[in-house]
Amino acid sequence: MEQKQVQPFIKWVGGKRGLLEQLLPLFPKKFNSYFEPFLGGGAVFFELYSRGFLKDKKVVLSDINKELVNTYNIVKEKPDELIKNLESYKKQHSKEFYYKVRELDRKDNYCMLSNLEKATRFIYLNKTCFNGLYRVNKKGYFNTPMGSYKNPNIADSNAILNASEALQSAIIQQQSFKEILEQVQSSDFVYFDPPYYPLNSTSSFTSYDSNCFLADEQFELFEVFDLLSDKGVYVVQSNSDTAFIKELYSKYDINIVSANRFINSKSSSRGKISEVLVRNFKENSHA
Repeated sequence: MEQKQVQPFIKWVGGKRGLLEQLLPLFPKKFNSYFEPFLGGGAVFFELYSRGFLKDKKVVLSDINKELVNTYNIVKEKPDELIKNLESYKKQHSKEFYYKVRELDRKDNYCMLSNLEKATRFIYLNKTCFNGLYRVNKKGYFNTPMGSYKNPNIADSNAILNASEALQSAIIQQQSFKEILEQVQSSDFVYFDPPYYPLNSTSSFTSYDSNCFLADEQFELFEVFDLLSDKGVYVVQSNSDTAFIKELYSKYDINIVSANRFINSKSSSRGKISEVLVRNFKENSHA
């Protein structure tokens, strides 16, 4: 039976949809359980699911971003209610409504909102903010300005329902990437897609959570990569094509892939950019 093609239900800076055909041939051919600790838009998970590579396998999806993880769990558990809420938001969409919704996390009673309401807000802002950029200030408040979309696809029912179906067999949890060390076993597959090490001092969009992800965090990730390798785990990581990253992972297999840059506000600065895919194995056939 042919698998349904499932795609991300949110936009995500650094998302892998445009890179999948380059990445998949570099993934392990056989593995046991699958772990994705920097979930983001989930493009890699949804593609592996769509191709049947995760059939009958344990899948653990995680992220440190509490709002993101809550949204995934609502998509999994309450897709119909979520779609109904998003359709209501779509009818109300305007500049005034956007900033009213954006301001909700500054209110004392934000914690009183249901998980369903928080997920509705998350997807609405994601679909209507500038470039789908998840950015928070030092207080942890979402602060991305509204984007200039004529007809944003706020209530994408097909994407949500398909994603919900794909997520039924997945464990979705909020945690740091370091916590998977206690969960992963030999012959499991871990795909890391962290906030990238910046290409230069002005290109950092690492305020993915209220936590930054710069050199110290990249060193911590390298240590986890090493420890997983010692346990016999297949580990693959995407990151920026920088001297820092290539030197850090010099003992591993480094592949160069070509990606489109969409994040720059100047159209003249957009275009092809190289990234690295680091592996702790060298076989060359996909799952």
